[in-house]
Amino acid sequence: MPNFIFAYHGGHMPEGEDEIAKTMAAWQAWFETMGAAVVDPGNPVGMSKTVTDDSVTDGGGANPISGYTVVTADDIDAAADLAKGCPMVVDGTGSIEVAEIHQM
Repeated sequence: MPNFIFAYHGGHMPEGEDEIAKTMAAWQAWFETMGAAVVDPGNPVGMSKTVTDDSVTDGGGANPISGYTVVTADDIDAAADLAKGCPMVVDGTGSIEVAEIHQM
């Protein structure tokens, strides 16, 4: 079965113990619904840089990546269905780019 990367865009870092606990519980519950499909739960990421042939710029462009997860699924449509349960998709604060990881 192929692996897919979930590249998270948007969302926000929770503030305060209560919000952190609530956010972590929501993510953990989502990961539990996906079960063995979660290959690597991933992590949030920090500030990014965009590198091109003639420049390096801060910020990651118009829609910078905010984290990632790797899952396994039958196909990209099944992976996209898994992504629909993500807490930041459900609450409308972010989106997920889903792409198959090709083995080289």
